[in-house]
Amino acid sequence: MEKVYKNKKITKGGRVFSIINGTILIIIALICFLPFVNVIASSFASTQEVVAKRFILIPETFSLDAYRYILSTPTLFKSLAVSVGVTGVGTLVSMVLTSLMAYGLSRKYLNGRGFLNFLVVFSMLFSGGMIPTFLVVKAFGLIDSYWSLILPVAINAFNLIIMRNFFQALPDSLEESAKMDGCTDLGVFWKIMLPLALPSIATISLFYAVTYWNTYMTAILYINDSTKWPIQVLLRQIVIVSSGMQAEGSSVDVIPPAQTIKMAVIVIATVPMLIAYPFVQKYFVKGALVGSVKG
Repeated sequence: MEKVYKNKKITKGGRVFSIINGTILIIIALICFLPFVNVIASSFASTQEVVAKRFILIPETFSLDAYRYILSTPTLFKSLAVSVGVTGVGTLVSMVLTSLMAYGLSRKYLNGRGFLNFLVVFSMLFSGGMIPTFLVVKAFGLIDSYWSLILPVAINAFNLIIMRNFFQALPDSLEESAKMDGCTDLGVFWKIMLPLALPSIATISLFYAVTYWNTYMTAILYINDSTKWPIQVLLRQIVIVSSGMQAEGSSVDVIPPAQTIKMAVIVIATVPMLIAYPFVQKYFVKGALVGSVKG
């Protein structure tokens, strides 16, 4: 049996495959989605329900105790502002440096282009390590500075390669035509290449934003002043406190179960990126694929 649908022949085997494929995709989607629903529901559940149940999809009793406990931390909003600032400034700095370097490495006439590309790939496989990096950061006087959370990770080699490949995929005739009209190299980059690279820029900006928002280890290494901690470090401290240590400055008399606070911490740490994702979603697949096909 064959069925013609929009000039395409769909066989019986094809329909069976589509049904099986769709079923498998739905199951995989549920496996990914339901744990996150459980996290959100558990963060709003009551103490008794969290202790009694291991998996919650809809809380029987709505409670904000976990969020009240987290929001009672005196430095929470300061840490949130630090993370927002580091994410915004860091993403901007990273995109400026990455796009400039990627465009330069994509030009075939650049002297030493092969060697520079080799160094970029080499840095993906080998690094100086934690201690040498710490010594470099200390030598530049960046300890306890917000720049220590940005400059050491300002350029990611993987993101750089994706963007370089995107620029390489653009026709050389665009640059040649612009230069015939008197445009400089910087003018070609700013007026022609960047507008065309918007999908790649949006995608890589999201990559960098997620990296900066999740800053934890670099903050532990380089930030000694607790008032300068980003939100991820502070949330970790809140979890430790709720697990048995006494919280200083907390205005909540009854500390909720540690499991509930952990769920609320996950929600607080994840939601900002979930809010940002829809704005770049339409560029995401195109930007990632176009920059990864041509090497």
